Amino acid sequence: MTSDTGASHISSRDNPLLKDLRKLAQDPGAYRKLGRIWLEGDHLCRAALARGVKPAIAVFSESFWPQAPAEWARDAGKTVVVSDDLLRGVSGLESPAPMGFVLELPARPELLADAPSVVLDRLQDAGNAGSILRSAAAFGFTQVIALKGTAALWAPKVLRAGMGAHFGLRLIEGVEAEALDALTVPLLATSSHRGDWLHKADLPHPCAWLMGHEGQGVSAALEARATHHIRIAQPGGEESLNVAAAAAICLHASGAALSAK
Repeated sequence: MTSDTGASHISSRDNPLLKDLRKLAQDPGAYRKLGRIWLEGDHLCRAALARGVKPAIAVFSESFWPQAPAEWARDAGKTVVVSDDLLRGVSGLESPAPMGFVLELPARPELLADAPSVVLDRLQDAGNAGSILRSAAAFGFTQVIALKGTAALWAPKVLRAGMGAHFGLRLIEGVEAEALDALTVPLLATSSHRGDWLHKADLPHPCAWLMGHEGQGVSAALEARATHHIRIAQPGGEESLNVAAAAAICLHASGAALSAK
């Protein structure tokens, strides 16, 4: 490793940082072991900076480094320049990005009892989880509670699907259903077969929407905790909706109902 103009240059594939980056980019649970997060690409990095997040390390490819915005390196605790081939070897993407940030994993925040919330019950698909985070942020739901068995929220695929929403949310993951006892807001369970029709329901706000497993839906134990059961009209006759699509519809309905009051 060499250093000039404040940036360290890495030329060895066996460099410890590159080994960690490969784990963070390709192993969904690596961030829990390493206590760090890898943001790949300028969109996610810009979203983090816009929320006041300071990267521990800014990583640039050699070809991109001369044109990198000065503030990206200035805001980082450390700047590293890596050969293009080595940085491509880190990536888990088909089209690797020429830069990224390493962030310290945020401490898990305390659960806020009265916050507008979304509860994820054993969601397995990273794309669904990230999409729901994005919808939550868009429609004013500030807290996401991921029960045990849900996809890792800071995993690379969830980060990419979230498109920066992570940095505007309180993310509480890996908790048991009993943690929901601390909530003072109504719990709304989605259902395909019972409850009030969403377009006719008087939706409470703030509230906590319960979004269940892709195949099994909300668990029976969690459904029993709900104060409201809601179903979405599907005049086209489909049996069910993708959970991310259902979440977007429900969260939008809540936001629209609040705006109309």
